[in-house]
Amino acid sequence: MRAILYDYWRSSAAYRLRIALGLAGIEFESRQVDLLSGEHKGEQYLDHNPQGLVPTLYLDGRKFSQSLAAIEFMNDTGLAKFLPEDPSERARVRTISYAVAMEIHPVCNLSVSLRAAKLANRDDADVEWMRHFMSVGFDGVERLLRSFETRHYCHGDSPTMADICLLPQVYNARRRGVPVRRYKQIASIAARLQRLDAFAEAHPDNFKPGADND
Repeated sequence: MRAILYDYWRSSAAYRLRIALGLAGIEFESRQVDLLSGEHKGEQYLDHNPQGLVPTLYLDGRKFSQSLAAIEFMNDTGLAKFLPEDPSERARVRTISYAVAMEIHPVCNLSVSLRAAKLANRDDADVEWMRHFMSVGFDGVERLLRSFETRHYCHGDSPTMADICLLPQVYNARRRGVPVRRYKQIASIAARLQRLDAFAEAHPDNFKPGADND
């Protein structure tokens, strides 16, 4: 099985899918969509993703325009195991995943932070905005991870959808100057994840323009 991923190297949602595909052992072709030039809003790309968002994944004859939907599809069809079988454990993994992907990420999206800077009439307000909301979000995630269920990764001793969501957000936080080391659970989990092949190979530096990612 081979997939096509409409990708942007620094997109955390695209980063999630690169990790998930790697964990599932699915080869994929990365087709870069330049967010900075507005390529994602062009008519040609809107045919792939009506929301004008990155990523878009073509997998097994299906199209996915939301990263978590694609990850859950891979889990539900047996392509990979990203969620526990037990309903209460599954709910916990989803809670951590959603805390990152639906609480931190949307508020710290580039388009949102740039809009905040424009309204504030300050060029540096976008970074200040991101630092604030990433820190607030990580405060909550850190508390969620203070549980006997956390162990080596966000839930248990193997990576789940929660870990797939967490590491890209840690990458973004470090880029924006958030002191991730002060979050002991998050920092220790991120350090373990970075040593796993699927997580390391999905790193944005491997997909930035000019990188050899074939």
